[in-house]
Amino acid sequence: MRFTPTDIPDVVIIEPAVFGDARGWFMESFNQERFLAGLAELGLPAPRPFVQDNHSCSQAGVLRGLHFQRAPHAQGKLVRVAKGRAFDVAVDIRPGSQTFGRWVGVELSADNKKQLWLPEGFAHGFLALEDDTHFLYKTTDVYAKDCEGSIAWNDPVIDITWPVRGLTVQLAAKDEQAPVLADASL
Repeated sequence: MRFTPTDIPDVVIIEPAVFGDARGWFMESFNQERFLAGLAELGLPAPRPFVQDNHSCSQAGVLRGLHFQRAPHAQGKLVRVAKGRAFDVAVDIRPGSQTFGRWVGVELSADNKKQLWLPEGFAHGFLALEDDTHFLYKTTDVYAKDCEGSIAWNDPVIDITWPVRGLTVQLAAKDEQAPVLADASL
């Protein structure tokens, strides 16, 4: 596995080793020992253990986010795409952080097999770039409705460059009504 920090060093791109031949391919999508060692090599702390796995399926243009959970159920997330393609985004919402309000984005796909690690304190969202995009994520805490929060995907201060060209963006009602970062309850 290769661990590459992004422009926000706490958010890391993980590329698993893929072994292929004429029959297909094999990869280890998660290994606790290697995951912790990779983070440690970058000087990053070990997260709490993963306790929940989620799987969503989206059509091209579906934008989910920007979502987060507040304490005591804040979530770190390890995300990947098993089928299709998505543009995945992490926004730093840690008050006092040097990178507060900044975002990083990376294309995750079934072809590139990249994963993204987002520790607690980040809002997360993604845009499906193909129909039938299957998005998987492991979380370090369970979903808790009373702790959930959201931020407008198109907040002009955050100014995410979503690759929406040629797509009709589709949002859930709660995402359409999400506040901008300055008005969000973090």
